[in-house]
Amino acid sequence: MLTVATPDLQQFRITPASTDIIEDAAKWLVKESPSSDGKIGMLGISFSGGLSIVAAGRPELRDHVAFVMSFGGHGDLARAMHYLTTGEVLGDLAQAKKSSAVLGADHVGVHPPHDYGLAVTLLNLADRVVPPDQVASLSKGIDGFLLASSLAVTDPPKAIPVFEEMKVYQQTLPEPSKTYMQYVNDRAVDKLGPILSPVADALKDHPAMPSLSPERATPPTAPIFLLHGVDDNVIPSMETVLLAEHLKGKARVEGLLSGLITHAEVNRTATSTEVWRLAKFWRDIMKY
Repeated sequence: MLTVATPDLQQFRITPASTDIIEDAAKWLVKESPSSDGKIGMLGISFSGGLSIVAAGRPELRDHVAFVMSFGGHGDLARAMHYLTTGEVLGDLAQAKKSSAVLGADHVGVHPPHDYGLAVTLLNLADRVVPPDQVASLSKGIDGFLLASSLAVTDPPKAIPVFEEMKVYQQTLPEPSKTYMQYVNDRAVDKLGPILSPVADALKDHPAMPSLSPERATPPTAPIFLLHGVDDNVIPSMETVLLAEHLKGKARVEGLLSGLITHAEVNRTATSTEVWRLAKFWRDIMKY
């Protein structure tokens, strides 16, 4: 087993370099793999889920992948960024909702985006919304907020002083960074979203998007497994539904929308049916 810690993703930055690193690490593991057929399984969580699918479909790797799984991942990065900045999911939602039943979901709603995801979006767009000499300082503040947000899940008492530190740090920034950092600290999705929305939408045809979006890349020949929390508001579950719909006839896909999962964590109680569906999903993966 190999866990790939890509430098950019560790810093909440979604870049083509991360896809390249995932591909290179997988190719290295293929060479070192003790399996008789020389194939490996790949699993990516959150944004790395979509990037793993892209990497698994690349020419030098695609014949060496037994399966690839995306856990809480995206199908199209530009569409996911549009959701994070507006709360809207683009695409044929009527058809997607019909398809969602196949993935085990009784309902698929679109929820208001989480402030965490919007902070990640601002971090990735910082060089497009503030002057060049402010990018580093604003990014430092966002990094601190995201660290505190992670601590709030794993160690809440440690998160409190970091959140407070970021509020103090906000006052040291020049405008417009000071205001943007205040929106981050205040979790003001309604104020920050409209600022970032046109900037994010302008990137939908960026040349890098095919290396960041499974729906714009050549699909893997290996089976693709898609797992998503039905009420996810960081990357909406509709991303998995739309990706599964896109891949129909192009790849072997099995998906599950689960009420047991929020974003990329299994941390809810649910019915025995939900537990059975999730267990069956993992059993199907283990066949490979």
